[in-house]
Amino acid sequence: MTTIRIAVKRLPNGLDLPLPAYATSGAAGMDVVAAESLTLQPGGRAAIATGFALAIPEGYEVQVRPRSGLALKHGITCLNTPGTIDHDYRGEVKVILTNLGDEPFAVVRGERIAQLVPAVVQRAALVEVAELDDTVRGLGGFGSTGR
Repeated sequence: MTTIRIAVKRLPNGLDLPLPAYATSGAAGMDVVAAESLTLQPGGRAAIATGFALAIPEGYEVQVRPRSGLALKHGITCLNTPGTIDHDYRGEVKVILTNLGDEPFAVVRGERIAQLVPAVVQRAALVEVAELDDTVRGLGGFGSTGR
C-alpha cells in the first residue's frame, strides 16, 4: 500500500475540530466532520463547511464520498458522488449534502458527514476517428445488458 503526503491547513472555523482521519486500520476513507450546524429539509441540499483546506500532490485527487450509515438510516448522501477535489484547489473543502429522506436532518458541528479517499488521476488523450470498432454490445445503452 502506498502512502502519499497531503498537506492540510486548519481554517479559523475548524481550529477546534479533528482533522480527517481513518476510523480503523482497514478503512479506505478518512472521516470528515462538519464545521457548521444546520438543518437539511427533505429534498434540501447544502455545501457544508469542514474547516480545512488541502494541498493535494500533482497526479492525485481526493474523492468526497457519502457515509453509508447516514445514507441508510437517514437518506443523507453527497450529490456529486464521488466529488473530486483537484490537486490545484486550495480553498476550504466543502461537502455537498442532500436529504433524500422523509424527515428533516440536523447536521451538527463536529459530527462525521462524509469521507475522503485519495486516488491516482489517469489523464486521457482523445483521438478523433471516423468510426469506432464494433463490439457485441454495440449501441445498446441503459439496461441493454439485462436487469
